[in-house]
Amino acid sequence: QVQLVESEGGLVQPGGSLRLSCTASQRIGSAYVMGWYRQAPGKQRELVATITSRGNTNYADSVKGRFTISRDDAKNTVALQMNSLKPEDTAVYFCNAHHIVLSLEYWGQGTQVTVSS
Repeated sequence: QVQLVESEGGLVQPGGSLRLSCTASQRIGSAYVMGWYRQAPGKQRELVATITSRGNTNYADSVKGRFTISRDDAKNTVALQMNSLKPEDTAVYFCNAHHIVLSLEYWGQGTQVTVSS
């Protein structure tokens, strides 16, 4: 069982930046693809970005060029740097760990990000 704890989100003005981080309770390593998802009110949860232990990344089209995902396996952390934030980025953001072989999913508790003036 992997527990994921996200940092606090917050209120950011449009055009601003925010960095989210997530710490895993155990070694994540090459067995896990780490990711960030988000869910806006009344909408389904959607993928934001994922990263493998080799550093291969995948981004939703809506965040490409604005968000950057990174991970530090030595510290069991994954981060999401969000720049040029837009009101439509407002959502609860969830950290995710996907075990490649066992097809297990672990989720953080979610953290609210609000982009508003």
